[in-house]
Amino acid sequence: MAKDKTLYTCSECGGTSPRWLGKCPSCGAWNTLVETVAESAGKNRLSAPKPAGLAQAQAVMPLAAIEATEVARTASGIEELDRVLGGGVVEGGVVLIGGDPGIGKSTLLLQAMDALHRVGLPTLYVTGEESGAQVALRSRRLGLEGSQVNVLAEIQLEKILATVEATQPAVCVIDSIQTIYSDQLTSAPGSVAQVRECAAHLTRMAKATGIAVILVGHVTKEGALAGPRVLEHMVDTVLYFEGDTHSQFRLVRAIKNRFGAVNEIGVFAMTERGLRGVSNPSAIFLSQHSEPVPGSCVLVTLEGTRPMLVEIQALVDGGGPSPRRLSVGLERDRLAMLLAVLHRHAGVACADQDVFVNAVGGVRISEPAADLAVMLAITSSLRGKALPKGFIAFGEVGLAGEVRPAPRGQERLREAAKLGFTVAVVPKANAPKKPIEGLEIHAVERVEEAMDVVRGLA
Repeated sequence: MAKDKTLYTCSECGGTSPRWLGKCPSCGAWNTLVETVAESAGKNRLSAPKPAGLAQAQAVMPLAAIEATEVARTASGIEELDRVLGGGVVEGGVVLIGGDPGIGKSTLLLQAMDALHRVGLPTLYVTGEESGAQVALRSRRLGLEGSQVNVLAEIQLEKILATVEATQPAVCVIDSIQTIYSDQLTSAPGSVAQVRECAAHLTRMAKATGIAVILVGHVTKEGALAGPRVLEHMVDTVLYFEGDTHSQFRLVRAIKNRFGAVNEIGVFAMTERGLRGVSNPSAIFLSQHSEPVPGSCVLVTLEGTRPMLVEIQALVDGGGPSPRRLSVGLERDRLAMLLAVLHRHAGVACADQDVFVNAVGGVRISEPAADLAVMLAITSSLRGKALPKGFIAFGEVGLAGEVRPAPRGQERLREAAKLGFTVAVVPKANAPKKPIEGLEIHAVERVEEAMDVVRGLA
């Protein structure tokens, strides 16, 4: 098979060069030339046959006239993974999953492939980082005795596509996309050109044949997926593995999903037999204190469609001329803003104090509904007085000191009541019309009102 010619295209202006140069000859930008496959003169994209499958071309027609049906899903057998995917594996869907080394990506996918094969779906596990013997050893450690998952140890794209065409699996795992290379390019595996080209070929294959493809991606030291950002745009679903490798708990978060909800999370515990789903994740994000302690406040947060209770811990200690502001699991800039609001509108000054805030269990909270709980935890630590037993809070705090409502407040309150919490401070707009049994609810409109409520409860 003759190798196609390659060109180097500028990512800034689109100019081309027959060889790599440090400076683009068209716009003068440095280090912007990326290797791409050149179109052959004899090829005509307009006359080329279109692959029959999920991505076939359609005539122009109004939305109301297009027949739309729900996509069919196949449960993977791992409930927490199905939750993140939106209900299961979609035919022809492309999933990209990334995470730190050793966090459990390959372990989870091997378990999922075995579960899918046991329900009758043919599967193919392509490994580019390990040999087939290493994958077999892992399956023995996971207790997957007699597993019939097909394994291919290969890194050349053309051979992988040929094997997929010959075996016709329903689900194919590529572990990992950074190890795959195409003969059409001369750059090394893992380069921007190789990752983009290989992912594009695998995506086209998935859409044309209906085979679900799961790509494993490396991450950079900052935690983002390595390779071009376009990789995340090409796929249907992007999942991130989160959590500390020294802890037994792992979180899988969906940050993009064309077939389901985003920011949905699945919670897993790493055991000797692999990853096991955690049905009640609130239990792992709450510290077990025999008595309430200062600086602790329980927050009801919303991850996708699931309300979860997370303990927010704060420690306020005497600082020096340059007090520190440190947050783990919460946005650092937002912490500085909340301290300013706390000082201006509630009269609680921490300007000369070190302030440390932590979300228990390694969970990352990005929603602003955590504001009120963070402020109450800081105030509790500063004054050395614990919040009442069975106390929860949530609500967004604005710069003017107002407490704004959080989405789906009723579900948050019901989840707290179900787990035995008895006192809640919430935004006035989230106050339920009917009382919730066993839960005393205090609705507030401003930060100072929330502080007064807590003083009255102490």
